Amino acid sequence: MYTHPLLEQLIDAQLAFLDQHFTQPSHIEAEFLNFYQWFRKQRLADLWSFQELHQLLQKQLLQTPTSTHFIAQIAEHLQFFLIHPSNDKTQIQDLISVLTVDQLAQYVASKRGHRERLIKTVVNNQAFSAMLSQLIQHAIQDYLDNSMVKHVPGVSQFMKMGRSVLESVTDQDLENTIQQYLQRNILKLSQMSEHVLNQRFDDDKLYHFQAELWHKIKTKPLSVLRDYIEIQDLPKTVGLGHDIWEHMRQSEYLAQQLHDGLHTWYSRNQAHTFDALLRDLNITEDLVARELSALLNPIVQNMISSGYLRERSRMLLREFYYAESTKALLQL
Repeated sequence: MYTHPLLEQLIDAQLAFLDQHFTQPSHIEAEFLNFYQWFRKQRLADLWSFQELHQLLQKQLLQTPTSTHFIAQIAEHLQFFLIHPSNDKTQIQDLISVLTVDQLAQYVASKRGHRERLIKTVVNNQAFSAMLSQLIQHAIQDYLDNSMVKHVPGVSQFMKMGRSVLESVTDQDLENTIQQYLQRNILKLSQMSEHVLNQRFDDDKLYHFQAELWHKIKTKPLSVLRDYIEIQDLPKTVGLGHDIWEHMRQSEYLAQQLHDGLHTWYSRNQAHTFDALLRDLNITEDLVARELSALLNPIVQNMISSGYLRERSRMLLREFYYAESTKALLQL
């Protein structure tokens, strides 16, 4: 490789200067803060276009599969949370304010229209109708076969005779008779169910129901969650959530949502400076000066001590000094 003594001396001198300059923490902090002062004044639209941001997010969120290692880490952290020893001595009320619970209860109780539409949708569903019919049929059958027979002496023989007469007249057994009656009247039964549920869950009763529920659970430890979540199944359940996401991210629906959502956000913020955008993330100039610059300093120090910064700087300086324009300037 061709070298020139003067150029090599200039390169070494500049490298020595950079080493000395950046070994001072105050210099690193000053450079970082100067960069931040410049960056915070730039407008979003001056640095990145909507198309560039959309292309990046589309590639990283929708076109790139989530790594199996990341999925395993999620399951690991959830397991760590559930088995943490502090869960045994931390109560639910230690983490959730009673004022928040009360506000939530008032909000839910006040949504009468939403609640009535939900009840109407549920009770008019075929699955609910079938369940209600089976429940009533079993209740009647149980009452006839057990309750009346046990509590009314001598009624057993009478019930058997009555059943026999009914079945001979209708040409079918009692169970089918009850079932057909329920099927013919299921609409009326559903309407009655809707009326009863709306009465049972009116604003006042629903609010007090939530209050009573809170008083029952507030002193329970967080470890009670282990009664409802199988820790050993977390890899499987987290994996199922991942499968749902994998299917969603490839859908046209999510692609359209990402495009339109980002476009709305960009349109509102493209004229804003990064200072305003960073403040939405609680990143202020004071945070940068006190915390982020302190985190950056060890990185730069390691780059210097490992020789990485010196070697990269040498490469760039050699390209500069051995360029024909620079040699001509130095008359070499």
